[in-house]
Amino acid sequence: MSAVREGLPEGRYGRSADERADRKLKIIGAVLGAGLIALIAWFGYAYVVDQDVSGQLTGFKVTADDTVDVRLEITKDKDATAVCTVRTLDTYHEEVGRKSFTFGQRQDDMIKVVTVRTTARATSAELIGCDSAANS
Repeated sequence: MSAVREGLPEGRYGRSADERADRKLKIIGAVLGAGLIALIAWFGYAYVVDQDVSGQLTGFKVTADDTVDVRLEITKDKDATAVCTVRTLDTYHEEVGRKSFTFGQRQDDMIKVVTVRTTARATSAELIGCDSAANS
């Protein structure tokens, strides 16, 4: 009786071509993955640093069937002019009011209460966004 061998003896002929290719692919994948992570981090950092105006809606109060008072916190540079847009919604989530407000005061952070007129009774309000505007 003779023994049947299955494959080559371990370590006798060096690495196979498949092992070398697998190692190269792992190295290339790691380098590309690290590059992608670095690129995403760079874009995120640039977005946050370049944003000189930000706003947050911290509360609202329905004062009548056709008005809503909205409380905004605005963060901006002293020389920047902020334009923030607010919209109000009814119970069916339909827009019943929208207004843009300009804040040109020479201060960094501010809290303002603004009034939005509506076409019907509003049940909620949301800040669409704040952008910087060119000073005129």
